[in-house]
Amino acid sequence: MDYTSQVLIVDDQALMRNHMNRLLKEEGYDLHFAENGVEALDKIFKLKPDLVLLDVRMPGLNGFDVCRKVRANPSTADIPIIMVTAFDDRSARLRGIEAGADDFIPKPYDTLELQARVRTITRLNRYRRLLEEKAKFQLVADLSENGYLLINDKGKCTFANHQARLYMGLPVDMDEDIKDPFLDVVQKRYRLEPETAWGNWPDWAPDGEPRYLLRPETPKMPPLWLQIESLDRLVSNEEMVWMISIKDVTSQIVARQDMWKFQRAVHHKMRTPLIGMYSGIQFLASYNDLPPDEVKDLLDTAMRHADRLKEAIEDVLQYVDSPNLSEQGETFSLDALPDLAASVGSSLEVEDINVGRINGAGPTQLSLSKKSLEVILGELIDNSRKFHPMHKPTIDINASIADQGRQVKLTVTDNGANLAPEELKFICQPYYQSESNFTGEVEGIGLGLATVASVLWSVGGQFTIDNRVDGSTGLEAHLLIPIAQQASSQPQV
Repeated sequence: MDYTSQVLIVDDQALMRNHMNRLLKEEGYDLHFAENGVEALDKIFKLKPDLVLLDVRMPGLNGFDVCRKVRANPSTADIPIIMVTAFDDRSARLRGIEAGADDFIPKPYDTLELQARVRTITRLNRYRRLLEEKAKFQLVADLSENGYLLINDKGKCTFANHQARLYMGLPVDMDEDIKDPFLDVVQKRYRLEPETAWGNWPDWAPDGEPRYLLRPETPKMPPLWLQIESLDRLVSNEEMVWMISIKDVTSQIVARQDMWKFQRAVHHKMRTPLIGMYSGIQFLASYNDLPPDEVKDLLDTAMRHADRLKEAIEDVLQYVDSPNLSEQGETFSLDALPDLAASVGSSLEVEDINVGRINGAGPTQLSLSKKSLEVILGELIDNSRKFHPMHKPTIDINASIADQGRQVKLTVTDNGANLAPEELKFICQPYYQSESNFTGEVEGIGLGLATVASVLWSVGGQFTIDNRVDGSTGLEAHLLIPIAQQASSQPQV
């Protein structure tokens, strides 16, 4: 993208304005004109041109007055001014120097000399402006808590502020060049999530999909989420570059995950006992002539459900009273998966859940806490129930060792409804909402599954969901979960 220099021609004689127009128009400048000093000042303050060709002898506000006023205003003080004077007018040149003129063109002027001087000064002024803008950008960038980069079309980083260099694990010396392409540097420390958003890097991500650099959780380090955004395309050092921002959104992502886990846990723990207790009390209130033994049975049943509800509420209050209780480093035994799936299914009134066995795997610890896996299964089972025509799905859960023994692959299949391709495209798209949009709501099939994906990514896993590959109706979710012994091999900052 070429930059066109703006030149303002100020002369009270139409003949001189037209003549300069013919000479300079062929040079490709963006030309503007003023007939007097007042009009010239108005256009200078509005346009901030790259050069002013200013006639000295004008009625009213002459060229010297215009030059002094331009130099007195901080916003225009650096604009180059060439004064047009009579060939032998020495006193005019001295007054022009005092007023702040940068150069002089004598009348009558030489055509080639005029073109050469204008060309030289506009190039110098363009370079000066670029340096000023770069200096301003670097100053603002270095004071920012976010990282900022300039990435060229070859993927090389031509500038990185202090914070960006820290994120990338590079020396903070701003004078040291970054030799390797940006993606080569960051993939030594982070995973690119989701993969679909990075295909056309560094261009804007397709469909506005957010991009993340993710350092997965390890037994010693919490996950780190960096949101990467392509802000704009601009000229730097005579090449087109992308301005990129890097923002730490870990607290927002983790808060969203915690909110989702909390809401899911409350839903699963309280729904069944509340319904059981309410049904028993409602039955007693509706019939006044029940035999004493039936009344006792109903009261005993309602009391059992009331005890379960009380325990659930106490668990919730304990959770609220311990907001800093960390799940980092907690694991889950794969042998306990059948019991966990049955418990979650029971709380959601989904009975037909079948968990397959892993042959020859031995004791296997997943690098995911029981609470996290419980709410993940709850999300998948609850969605299967809601979107099944009769709300009674059959769910099959199978596990296998994958990635040369480093991960476990869980496949969760149901016999509910299929989804359209456009729905599947965005169903697991991760989200990041600013504080102004953060509501904590868990809605439908999309938001919860996006959180499932982010939770698994946080421990180095993966999550995908699609229509069943065997052609039957229903969905098939695939969860890749690292085995705990391998978690320590994840990259660290």
